[in-house]
Amino acid sequence: MSQRPVTPDTRPGEIHPGWRNCAWPPAADARAAGHLHEDLEKALSGHGLDAAVLSVPTVAAMVRAMGGNSPYLSDLARRDADAFARLLRAGPERVMADILADLRAEAPQQPRHDIAHVLRTAKRHAALAIALADIGGAWSLQQVTHALSHLAETTLHLAVRHLLRTAHDTGHLVLPDPDDPARCSGFVVLAMGKLGARELNYSSDIDLIVLYDPACHPEHEDLRRIFVRMTSDLVGLMEARDADGYVFRTDLRLRPDPSATPMAVSFPTAITYYESMGRTWERAAMIKARPVAGDIAAGQRFLAAIHPFIWRRHLDFAVIDDIHDMKARIDRHRNAGKGGLLALCGENPASDDAMRDWLLGHDVKLGQGGIREVEFVAQALQLVWGGRRPDLRDPTTLGALRRLARADLISHAQHTILSRNYHMMRQVEHRLQMRADHQTHRLPETPDRFDHFAIFMNAADGPALAHAIVPSMRHSRRIFERQFAEPGHPDDTIAPDDAEVGERLEQAGFPADTLDNARTILQRWNTNRLRALRSDRARMLLHRLLPGILREIGSRRDPLTVLRRFDTLLERQWAGVQFLSLLERNPALVHRIMTVLDCSPFLANHLAQAPSALDGLLDASTTEATDDTARAAVALVRQHVAQDMGTERLLPVLRGFVCGEEFRLSVARLEHRMSEDRAARVRTAMADAVMRGLLRTVTAEHRARHGHVPGGAMAVVAMGKAGSREMMPGSDLDLMLVFDHPDDVMESVVPRHAHTPGARPLGAGTYFVRLAHAFIAALTAPGAEGPLYEADMRLRPSGSKGPVAVSLASFRRYHAESAWTWERMALTRARVVAGPPALARRLRDAIDVALDGGADDGRDIAADTVREDVRAMRVRLMRELPPQGPWDIKRRAGGLMEVEFIAQGLQLLCTRRDVRSTCTRVAFTRLARAGMLSATDARMLRRADLFWRSAQSMLRILMGTEIPERLPPAAMEIMQRELAADSEDDMLARMDDMACHVRDAFSRLIASLPPAQDIQTT
Repeated sequence: MSQRPVTPDTRPGEIHPGWRNCAWPPAADARAAGHLHEDLEKALSGHGLDAAVLSVPTVAAMVRAMGGNSPYLSDLARRDADAFARLLRAGPERVMADILADLRAEAPQQPRHDIAHVLRTAKRHAALAIALADIGGAWSLQQVTHALSHLAETTLHLAVRHLLRTAHDTGHLVLPDPDDPARCSGFVVLAMGKLGARELNYSSDIDLIVLYDPACHPEHEDLRRIFVRMTSDLVGLMEARDADGYVFRTDLRLRPDPSATPMAVSFPTAITYYESMGRTWERAAMIKARPVAGDIAAGQRFLAAIHPFIWRRHLDFAVIDDIHDMKARIDRHRNAGKGGLLALCGENPASDDAMRDWLLGHDVKLGQGGIREVEFVAQALQLVWGGRRPDLRDPTTLGALRRLARADLISHAQHTILSRNYHMMRQVEHRLQMRADHQTHRLPETPDRFDHFAIFMNAADGPALAHAIVPSMRHSRRIFERQFAEPGHPDDTIAPDDAEVGERLEQAGFPADTLDNARTILQRWNTNRLRALRSDRARMLLHRLLPGILREIGSRRDPLTVLRRFDTLLERQWAGVQFLSLLERNPALVHRIMTVLDCSPFLANHLAQAPSALDGLLDASTTEATDDTARAAVALVRQHVAQDMGTERLLPVLRGFVCGEEFRLSVARLEHRMSEDRAARVRTAMADAVMRGLLRTVTAEHRARHGHVPGGAMAVVAMGKAGSREMMPGSDLDLMLVFDHPDDVMESVVPRHAHTPGARPLGAGTYFVRLAHAFIAALTAPGAEGPLYEADMRLRPSGSKGPVAVSLASFRRYHAESAWTWERMALTRARVVAGPPALARRLRDAIDVALDGGADDGRDIAADTVREDVRAMRVRLMRELPPQGPWDIKRRAGGLMEVEFIAQGLQLLCTRRDVRSTCTRVAFTRLARAGMLSATDARMLRRADLFWRSAQSMLRILMGTEIPERLPPAAMEIMQRELAADSEDDMLARMDDMACHVRDAFSRLIASLPPAQDIQTT
């Protein structure tokens, strides 16, 4: 690499303005500082440069800081005096930018020794620039670590390009593009650890995984040998020392099974390993992985392939124990430092001298209060929550802490403490390594050396430095211990077969006549019959949890029934350690699960069949703020969709998310922490986001196969409860799919570059019908948790007899010529939820025209006809689908259906579009303002709408969609609380009274209905 000359026309003594505000530490060794000043004067003069610059106060202080604290930096400045002079004048930003630009411009086909010289020269010059910017405070920690990381990946990029080009030129490989050797080569270097996160420390080695994709060279039989040799050459090129120094030390031990695999691992081997044998620490390592050299696109394909291994869909609190064990092994086997940090600043805090003595020889990376503990807190919480919360994924430690704080997974105070300690320890780490360019994290072991190091840290002496950093380390250590400490009461444990189990059951509240049955269930837990309890770790967790579980179950109305339901839940768990760790780390979750098992057999069964529903129980904090909750749900769906993972991979993620959210909302309602209106809005917002995301993903895949229809698009219209934003537990989606395209477009256009097998154009109508089928298939495809949603398409024009998607022209024509009144009633709740804005506008206009009367020629349907049609529809439903008792909230006389029919009928009778609303309660308010009903009736009907929806929603949560003849006692209590009744009789009386008011309003506002008993079944 050619050395950029110092600008010849700069004035004597001129330096870059960025150096003038730097604060330099004093010299711990004044004699060494003086020697450096003398040597630089001679060197600069010898290079024909102006040595007067050394008399500038800032430069003099810089030289003293180097010479008196860092022999390594002193040698760099002596060796490359011209580079040092240019650094003074140009500043570190310009110098680093030029170094990186020169590396990128190097031709990869140069001889190996020339490439090695270029790389090592760049490293020396960059090391001096970065160190001085760091020591003087010209750069932040992030700027320093980013500069080191950019240097490492740029040198790797050049080295790999050189090796690939050499392999091509010598005939060992055939590259698709020799002028751009890395492209489509299939050879990729993944940066791990601090390089992957762009957090490289000053004298860091670089953790790498080298991979290759055999599919990029299908005809090559000796690929493994070539790429392993290339990896060996890469290691030598980077870390071999010669007269120019070295570039970066490399570490390949993070590759899959390093004791059994070669230095370069094939994609299939690595993917198989992670899918079958990958461990928690490897998941944590992969959070920071990114391709930095070679075939970047291939590296991204690999990371996409192992994405499910890193980011698991379900919450896994067992990872916290795994990381705790990992840290304990580090402490035991690597002599990481001294214990007892928390005692130094306790009730009787140690003196500054005592704190300094405790720090002697301490490892600031692996020891107590060190860097690794902060990293572990961030990584553990990301692994637990990041699978279902993409917004938490951040490879950087400080970035991850910020995201965790925003998500309330750590407090603001914890974020501040951990971030401050991380900054401080990284600064200490850099100063330790700058002294001699050693990859060390240990503080000096003697008081004298520690005092000298403290001066380099700009502290007065060793005790002053200890006083500044030990309290921060202690606070950070306490957060780490709280995060990874074993919860519970280890002294209060019991095994399912202990002799005192019967006594414990009785003390917990189990009736005497249930003790034998309860003991039988517990004894089954002590055998190998339950998959979840076969490991020693799972049984140990159960022993710790069992006392609390029995106390919680014993406090319920029917303890034996709840115990049986919990037994079913435990029996259906695939991963007992994960499930029991989840309970242990979240004690309140046990109470909430038992509440569900006690009150709702429907949710109890749902919980047992869909373990992902448990995830929804953990996030109760967001159930109070409606808008924030809805926005969070929508944002999470968007983040999953934005990853462009394809329908096949997206569906399981969305199913798990929807299942967990649905369960969370149901439990929030069950515990009366959320109103029905709030839950309905969140539930509907989630469904909207899922439909929008699925339409985008399915459309992209459809376009890849069949091209696009120029000017054409499809929209999704929600009707029923989804359209009115009043979705309940178990609500299906009443949908209509409408497409439009220019009249002169007859078929889709497939791009020439389409490589999808079977890609071919389709007629425009066929194109959108197939797209609609693909969308509905994705929405309703079954999975472990069931489908995303059940879809009902019968409200589309021509019902089940017509095509699954209709053109906008057909929709207009149908409603102008053939639509029934009940179809127009359904349209009052039609809402466009997905599709391009232009099509959505045209479709909304068409819906308005249909509601106006169905034609553009001014024809109107007589009011008497509308009223009679609404009445006839209600009578028909009463005859064909009679109510099944008082709990049939929807169909009973004066029930929810009649409330909705009133709103829909009155909207059809009103000629003003601004009165209409898809939401029933909003429609009543607008109708009252328009004079279509009195304020008194509007209040009553809004109250009835909420009353019946709340009752029906809670019944579904408690009993499912089956309409009960009688409610169990626990469910009856919840229903009484939901409907503000004092007793069962009071509740039934309130329901009958509300029904009478609604029936009376229907007769006055729409038309009279015959008594239910007078309607004969035909």
